[in-house]
Amino acid sequence: MGKFDDLPEVRRAGLEKMEEVYGFDMTDGVGDFFGYTADHLFADIWNRPGLSDRDRRLLLIGLLSSTGGADVLGIQVPAAYANGELDEAALREIVIFLCHYAGWPNGARLNSIVENTIAKGK
Repeated sequence: MGKFDDLPEVRRAGLEKMEEVYGFDMTDGVGDFFGYTADHLFADIWNRPGLSDRDRRLLLIGLLSSTGGADVLGIQVPAAYANGELDEAALREIVIFLCHYAGWPNGARLNSIVENTIAKGK
């Protein structure tokens, strides 16, 4: 029996996808914000056909880099690396590419996250 089997199907699917995307154990949460995150964003949006998790991750990293979302990048970059979606070379190339579109300060923040992720992964 899975740890989410006692939950409604949508919540179970959302929590399972959250664990897959984030790369760490999830527990059920409370409140509307958590509900929309698990039930809609992860159970529905992250499970839609047409894009792979890697595709979605690349889009998200680009968006977060351009908007200064270093806190969420600190979750997404290590998860992409740990899941094997992006290797060291790809992560470093993303930094170079995004510096030119998202701005050097945003790219520098991303570079710090990338290099810290790679250093921890060795």
